[in-house]
Amino acid sequence: MKLLRTPEERFDNLIDFPFSPHYREVDGIRIHHVDEGPDDGEVVLMLHGEPSWSFLYRHMIPLIAAAGHRAIAPDLVGFGRSDKPAAREDYTYQRHVDWMAAWLLRLDLRRITLVCQDWGSLIGLRLVAGYPERFSRVVVANGGLPIGTDQMNDAFQNWLSFSQNAPQLPIGNIINMGTSCDLSPAVIAGYEAPFPDESYKEGARIFPALVPITPDSADAKENRLAWRTLRQFDRPFLTAFSDQDPITAGGDAALQRLIRGAKGQPHTTIQGAGHFLQEDKGPELAQVVLDFISRNG
Repeated sequence: MKLLRTPEERFDNLIDFPFSPHYREVDGIRIHHVDEGPDDGEVVLMLHGEPSWSFLYRHMIPLIAAAGHRAIAPDLVGFGRSDKPAAREDYTYQRHVDWMAAWLLRLDLRRITLVCQDWGSLIGLRLVAGYPERFSRVVVANGGLPIGTDQMNDAFQNWLSFSQNAPQLPIGNIINMGTSCDLSPAVIAGYEAPFPDESYKEGARIFPALVPITPDSADAKENRLAWRTLRQFDRPFLTAFSDQDPITAGGDAALQRLIRGAKGQPHTTIQGAGHFLQEDKGPELAQVVLDFISRNG
């Protein structure tokens, strides 16, 4: 497998991102993560989605660390400071799950509060199903675990078509279109930093096509099996969706209904935020997470 590695100088002088990089190797692939706060604090594991990276959590990491928790935000393989397989066919849903599972075990993370959004949920909820004993709490923000039985809405279908057919993938502008605020040029540059040219974007390109959209899609069966465990997951489970996300709107209701640990929790809708609610309302989402941990200590 040919791997691309973004030059470190691409990450110099990022706006509001002073965090030191940390790396672990899995199957010859270098995976980056931010690790802030006390080593003995309860882990808050923040998984980003498509096509962002840990930069998405830059407004949340300091608040969570200041509260005494260990704030960890990895970059998925193909994103951020993590290595990027050069061939599109090297990326599969199962490989993403396996890479992050191996990374999780390498760090031996336990007592985890998972915060996940977009593809961070598609991967993160599979990790919860595979290693439920390692997770104390879960917060899903604009995400889910599809099994291919629900019709994908027009917003997703349009994104899928664009991602597979556009000659260039303007990462920063894509993030900007998924927010309710207007991102500054410096923030857009931060999202572009991991991708010196189009050859680095094969992971971002293929992600929408890996979503199980029919019952016989690749990994739909694995997600159905994961749901057997998730339905019985009885530790605190919270949804914190935004009010302006056309892609995942309404998905929180199914999570609340189907997962045992979601019963009786103070599920919330964050107002004035788009798909990337960490960008629009990061401090507010961080406070939701902190209150959730305190309430379910």
